[in-house]
Amino acid sequence: MDHIFFSQIFGRLIKVNSKFIFLSAGLLIVFSSYFIYYLEPETFESPFNGFWWVMTTVTTVGFGDYSPVTVGGKLYAIFLYIIGIGLISIVISKIVDYFYIYNRKKEGGRLDFKGKGHIVIIDWSRNAGLAIQEILHTDKHVDIVIVDQLEQAPIHHDRVHYVKGNPIHKETLDQANIKEAKAVFVFPNELTRNGEFIHDPSYIDGKTLLIATNIERHYDSIYIIVEVKERENIHNFTHVRIDEFILSSEMVAQLAVRSAFSPGTSRLVSQLLSKNYGDDLYEISKRPEWNTYREAFKELLHEGATLVSDGQDFHINQKLDEKIGEEARLFVICSEKTYDQINKRKKQKNR
Repeated sequence: MDHIFFSQIFGRLIKVNSKFIFLSAGLLIVFSSYFIYYLEPETFESPFNGFWWVMTTVTTVGFGDYSPVTVGGKLYAIFLYIIGIGLISIVISKIVDYFYIYNRKKEGGRLDFKGKGHIVIIDWSRNAGLAIQEILHTDKHVDIVIVDQLEQAPIHHDRVHYVKGNPIHKETLDQANIKEAKAVFVFPNELTRNGEFIHDPSYIDGKTLLIATNIERHYDSIYIIVEVKERENIHNFTHVRIDEFILSSEMVAQLAVRSAFSPGTSRLVSQLLSKNYGDDLYEISKRPEWNTYREAFKELLHEGATLVSDGQDFHINQKLDEKIGEEARLFVICSEKTYDQINKRKKQKNR
């Protein structure tokens, strides 16, 4: 009966307001540290030693290097055994509960994301998973936020966060802190919430259009990239500001044909698109000493990089003597080591 009684008391104490419990525990530790020193100044020598004794007592470590010798000190030690140890046990249980609840909320996508400069992935799919792996390899620091209606996070990684909700609702997008994001990818999910496969590509692209419209309406400056199933559906997006479209099925078909007529094409494109191996495509900024594309081309070639385009213009070799605009977006093909050296030289020149 006594065991049941104390269990009920302990259970009720655990349900007490956390702030009250933590405040009580803190006050008890501080008070006890000074009080035991007040009772036995010769034994404990300083309040800090009193604090040390209190902490080793309430945590049941008990090194024994300090212990009360007077009747008053021993009586207070008994008080700490009964009250202090129980109170600290409740504090520890609440801390454990906090981490448990936090992890449950994180896994279930119920926590708001507070970071900035992240990338938002809307709707989970195989292509979304591949995109996440590529992002993690490309940038070692950027965070990723997945928005979907799955019960649990579809992928576990320190830099990948999950927000559960309908992306058509602004509240869900606010949870992902989309206004502070670097870019948003919308990957259509071909499965319904019931796990049924959607066969109509127009229906899938219609859902993508609805999500993109919601993003563009509330966050006008965000960079939006969407995947569409059929090229014919792109005209439906004309009233929405979409920065880039991805036609995955069409790209696969075109690449397959290219590989048939020019063997090795698929490996070449894969190498440029992925950071997992070989040289990659990088964007660099214009240097002040570069006036023409020829000057930039020669200097970069000497450093081990090949200048291939200015934005979407791949005709660099046809206008080498033309001046480079101040807003030029220069893309080069090189290794990651060479790219790092180019950036290092740029920082050294800016000093």
